[in-house]
Amino acid sequence: MNQPFVSRTLPEGGDSSVSNSLTLANATLVLRDRTVTGAITLSDGKIAEIAETHTVPEGAVDCAGDFVIPGLVELHTDNLERHIEPRPKVDWPHLPALLAHDAELASTGITTVFDALRVGSIHGDDGRYSAYARGLADELLSARAAGHFKISHFIHLRAEICSETLLEELAAFGPGDRVGIVSLMDHTPGQRQFRNMDALKTYVSKKRGLSDAEFVAHVDNLKRLQQLHGAKHEAAAVSEAARLGAVLASHDDTTAAQVRTSHGNGVGFAEFPTTQEAAQSCREAGISVMMGAPNLIRGGSHSGNVAAQTLAEAGLLDIVSSDYVPSALLLSAFRLADIWNDLPRAIACVSDAPARAAGLHDRGRLETGLRADVVRVGRAGGTPLLRGVWSRGARVA
Repeated sequence: MNQPFVSRTLPEGGDSSVSNSLTLANATLVLRDRTVTGAITLSDGKIAEIAETHTVPEGAVDCAGDFVIPGLVELHTDNLERHIEPRPKVDWPHLPALLAHDAELASTGITTVFDALRVGSIHGDDGRYSAYARGLADELLSARAAGHFKISHFIHLRAEICSETLLEELAAFGPGDRVGIVSLMDHTPGQRQFRNMDALKTYVSKKRGLSDAEFVAHVDNLKRLQQLHGAKHEAAAVSEAARLGAVLASHDDTTAAQVRTSHGNGVGFAEFPTTQEAAQSCREAGISVMMGAPNLIRGGSHSGNVAAQTLAEAGLLDIVSSDYVPSALLLSAFRLADIWNDLPRAIACVSDAPARAAGLHDRGRLETGLRADVVRVGRAGGTPLLRGVWSRGARVA
C-alpha cells in the first residue's frame, strides 16, 4: 500500500527573509485551472489577496501583462553535487558552493528544492564513491539555520542499492534533518537506465575517465554488490524512509513488474521511468510520473530511454524535474504548455504537482494563505524571460 503523503510543517526560520507587502498588478495570473488578468498581493510571507482586475493600484508593480506563476518546486537535482565537485576529484569549498547553488536556483525561478545527496558508498574505489552525505547535510542545514539561503531547502537521499555502506549512512540521519525524499537507486549495469551497456560505458568512461579494463571491473563489482546486498538494502531503504518521515520514490522503473514492486514498497512517485510501459503501469498504480526537463527540451533521453514528450502526449507525465540543468525547469513548463495548449496544467507540473508529491501543501499554487513564492515571467516566442522571483515575499532574483 502506498505510504500517505503528509504535510511538511518543519520550521521555515532559515529560509529567506519575509517581506512586508508587495502587489504585482496588471499580470496574467496562472491559477490552478485558468489564467486571469489581475493583481496579487504578498504580505508577511503569504499570499494575502488575489483580485481579477485590470487596474494598477498606487505603489503596485505594473507587470505589463507578464505571467505570474507559483515558485517552482524541484524534487531531484544533481546541481549541488556539481558545485561541490565541479570536476572529478576537485573538492570545492562547501559554503561558497552551497551559496552559489542556492543563488543559481533562485535565478531560474526555483523557490523550493530537495537537494539530492547520495547515500551508499564503495570502499577502495579510488575515492569515486566515498561517503559525503552526512557531512554535507550538516553544512547545508547550518547555512540554512544561519539564514544564508534565498530559497527553501530540503534533503533528498538517493539510496544506492549497489553499495557497501548504505545501511550505516542512512542510520546517520534522523527525523529532524529535513529529509523529505528517499529514492531507491539500483544502478546495476544491464537493467533500468543502463540496459544499453554501450551507453553505460560512454557515460561512465567520460565522467570518471575509466579505461576499458577499469570499466569491466566497475561493472563486475556493481553486479556483485547487487547480488550480495540488493534485497537487504532495498528493504532497509524503504524502512528508513518511513523512520525519517520521507516520501519514497523509485528510480528508472522499466517494466510493469518493477512498478508492482515499487507500489508494494509504498512509492509515491516514480523518477524517470525508462519506458512507456512503466509509465502506464505507474498511472494504473496511482504513482505519479516524473520526467527530466532536459529530456523534454532535447527531444529525447541521452540514454536512449523513452522521450518525455512521448509520455506528455500520452497523458502520462505529472511532474518535471530540472535534473542536471536548473534553467530547464521553467523552459520545460512553457514547452509543455505548447504541447498541451494548457498553461495552467503545464505550470502545475513544476509547482503544484511536485509540492503535493513531496507532501508540501503550503506552496505550489497561487492561492490566498499559501507561501508567497511567486515568479514573474515574460515570453519571447517560445522562450520564457524571467523578470522576478520572490520567496516568502522577499525578492531573491
